[in-house]
Amino acid sequence: MDDRYTSKLSPAVDYGAGTFLLLVAILSILGNAAVLVTAAQRHSVLKAPELLTVSLAVTDIGMAISMYPLSIASAFNHAWIGGNPSCLYYGLMGMIFSVASIMTLAVLGLVRYLVTGNPPQSGKKFRRRTISILIAVIWLYSLLWAVFPLLGWGGYGPEPYGLACSVDWAEYQNSFNGSSFIMALAILCTLIPCGVILFTYSGIAWKLHKAYQSIQSNDNLPSSGSIERKVTLMAILISAGFIISWAPYVAISLWTMFHSEGNYRVSPIVSLLPCLFAKCSTVYNPFVYYVFRKSFRRELRQIRLCCCHHCWDATDRLTLSRGGQHSEEPSRVQKQERAKE
Repeated sequence: MDDRYTSKLSPAVDYGAGTFLLLVAILSILGNAAVLVTAAQRHSVLKAPELLTVSLAVTDIGMAISMYPLSIASAFNHAWIGGNPSCLYYGLMGMIFSVASIMTLAVLGLVRYLVTGNPPQSGKKFRRRTISILIAVIWLYSLLWAVFPLLGWGGYGPEPYGLACSVDWAEYQNSFNGSSFIMALAILCTLIPCGVILFTYSGIAWKLHKAYQSIQSNDNLPSSGSIERKVTLMAILISAGFIISWAPYVAISLWTMFHSEGNYRVSPIVSLLPCLFAKCSTVYNPFVYYVFRKSFRRELRQIRLCCCHHCWDATDRLTLSRGGQHSEEPSRVQKQERAKE
């Protein structure tokens, strides 16, 4: 086996990383599945900007389903499973979902900036068709960047600790092909989206500040302004959570670009921790929705009650089929039998 695909960590660290990723995967799948189910239930009344949160949930659950199982299995195997083909697949999926996430957050910030008005009622309105087109463009853009390394511009390679794959950051110093791809990726898929996020939410904060001053002078607090601030705060927390989760990984990757060898080379354990922290970003958003959206909490309770109801029905049917009816009131089957007698 290629030495790059063998674990550079101790078995205890591998088991710990695998267990941690398993927990992250479970929480991410359950949380984002709940977001998608509740969105499907109220599909007809979803506002246009809410489609972006649905797209964000798709990126998170997609990453958890398509990538985490391979990382978990490799961690417990103490070596990367599948060699080059699975490494290319893992890098491709990681590029698609990570670029789609940050571009969705940038567009979400821009939409929130345009929707937020001063006064609150003066914001721009978006149609669902417009947001749907933006989401399609985001996914096509992400797919394009993911395919570039397969077409020969840039490349994918194993992480320094040997249990995951990503962009081959070390190629920055080895070839113009690798350096040009990494620089373009950093500018077009990291710096510009982050700049848009910071600019838009700074602008929103200024708009809300001016609106609050206007409200104070008029002694009037429209409910729409309060709702707008709450939705904006939720969007800020989602964006901040993503950036904070990925910032250590980006920092380590930039360091690896210039120090892939020698005394300043990043140790395997140091390269592992930011990767694990970045994967936590897929768990964060459902908790934000749960705290800030009453409708989400209410729909989750309905889903839980519905599941419990179906479970009780299934249990009752199983009990009846085994002749184990313990209720004092006769069942419908027992009533029919007595009627025949």
